[in-house]
Amino acid sequence: MLNFNIIFSIIGALLYIEAAMMSWCLAMSAWFGEDDIMAFIISVILTVLGGITFRYLGRKAENSLGRREAYLLVTLTWLVFSLFGSFPFIISGYITNFTDAYFETISGFTTTGCSILDDVERLPHGLLFWRTMTQWIGGLGIVFFTIAVIPSLVGGNVKVFSAEATGPIRTKMHPRLGTTAKWIWSIYSLLTVACGACYYFAGMGLFDSLNYAMTTTATGGFSTHNESTGYFQNAYIDYTAIVFMFLSGTSFTLLYMTLFKGRLLRFLRNKEFRLYVILIFVATAAIATLLIADSGYEWSEALRMSLFHVVSSITTTGIFNADVAEWHRTAWVILCMCMFFGGCSGSTSGGFKCIRTVMVFTILKNEIRRILHPRAVLPVKVNETTVPYSSQVTLLAFLAAYMLLCLFTYFCMIMMNVDSENAMTIAISCASNVGPSLDLNVGPAISWGMLSAVTKWLLTGLMLMGRLEIFTVVVLFTPSFWKDN
Repeated sequence: MLNFNIIFSIIGALLYIEAAMMSWCLAMSAWFGEDDIMAFIISVILTVLGGITFRYLGRKAENSLGRREAYLLVTLTWLVFSLFGSFPFIISGYITNFTDAYFETISGFTTTGCSILDDVERLPHGLLFWRTMTQWIGGLGIVFFTIAVIPSLVGGNVKVFSAEATGPIRTKMHPRLGTTAKWIWSIYSLLTVACGACYYFAGMGLFDSLNYAMTTTATGGFSTHNESTGYFQNAYIDYTAIVFMFLSGTSFTLLYMTLFKGRLLRFLRNKEFRLYVILIFVATAAIATLLIADSGYEWSEALRMSLFHVVSSITTTGIFNADVAEWHRTAWVILCMCMFFGGCSGSTSGGFKCIRTVMVFTILKNEIRRILHPRAVLPVKVNETTVPYSSQVTLLAFLAAYMLLCLFTYFCMIMMNVDSENAMTIAISCASNVGPSLDLNVGPAISWGMLSAVTKWLLTGLMLMGRLEIFTVVVLFTPSFWKDN
C-alpha cells in the first residue's frame, strides 16, 4: 500500500518553502509600493495554511520513501506547487481565470516559458519577479532544490532524484546525493550571478538584469518586456544571453569538473558536448545563410540573429530578439529540430537531450555493422561508459513515447480547430519545454491566450510530462502502480 503519510508530510514542508519564495516577491512589491501587496500577503497565508494541512495529514509519517512513493511525490509536488503558485495572479486580478493562472504558473515551474499574457509590462514588479522565481526554482527541479537545502527532509533521496532528474545517465559528483545537489546548485547560482552582472554592465537596469539572469540560466525564457531581449536592441546583451544559455544547456557535471577540478580535456572529449556544439554550429551556419540570401541581412547581423535563436531553441530557453515568423520556412524547420534535440543531460534544458541522440547514433551504427558481422559483440559505449541493454530499451521506449505524445497532441489540437503548422510546433514546443512556437498566430511575439481552455489544459499536462520526461507521469496511470503487491 502506498505510504501517503510521507508524501503529505514532504509536500507540506515544500509548501513552506514556496511561501518563503512568495515572501521575497512580497518584499519586492512593498519596496516598489504597487497594488499586488495584498495578493502576496493572502497567497503567503494560504500557502502556509496549505503546508500546515499537509503536514497534519502526514503527521505519522516515517522518513522513508519507496520507489512508487517517489514517483507520486514528484508529480504531485509539481502539481500542488503550481496550484498555490497561481494564487498571486488570480488574487491580484491580473489574470482573471484559474485556467490561465495555472497555465502561466506551470509554464514557469516547468521552464517552458509560454505565456497567456498579452502585455507582461503591465504587471507590477512583484508579479514579474514571481514569474521569474518559478522558472529559477524549476530549472533544476523543485524536489532537487529541497535535497540541496534540507537533505534530511526527503527520505529516499536517490529514488526522488531518479524520478525528477533529466537524461538517461546520471553522474554524481559525490557519493552523497545531498553534497552533489549542493555543488550543482552552487554552480547554478554562480552562473546566475555572473549572468546578472554581465547583463547589468551590458546596459540593463538592475531589476531587468536580475530577472533575465534567472530565466536565462534556468533556460526558461520569461521576460519583463513584451519583446524579450529584443526590447534592448543591444548586441552585447544578445551575446551575453548566448554565452549563458549555452553554458546552462551544458552538463553541470562537466562544468563542475572544469571549474573546480581543472579537467578541461574531459570537457572537450565528451561526446554529448561535442554533438551539442556541432548541432549549434551547423544550424547557425544554415540559418545565417538563409537570412543573408532570403532576408537581406548583413553577415554580422545574420550570424548574431541565427546563433541567438539556435542556442535559445536548442537549450529550450525560448527568448527571442526578432520575429522568426518572418524568416524563411526552412529556418523554422531547423529551429524545430533544435527544439527536439535539446541540450545536454544534467543541465536545465529540456528536449530529447544530446546524450540520447549520441546513444541512438551508436545503436544505429552497431546495427549496420551487425549486418556484415552477425556474431560480433558490439557494446554501446558513451564516454567510456558501456550502456546496458536495459537502458537501450528504455531509450527507444522514451523516443517512441515522445513521438507518440507529440502526435497525440497534434491531432487533438487539429480537432480543436488549431491549424496544422501551429499544432505541430506547439506540440514540440511544449513537449520540449521551449515555449514560443514559430507560426504567425502563436509566435514568440504573441501570447497563447487565444487558445481554448481545453487546449490549455492539454498543453499543461504536456509541459509537465515534458519536464519530468514522460514516464514519471505516465507510470501513475498504469493499474500495476496502484496495486498493493
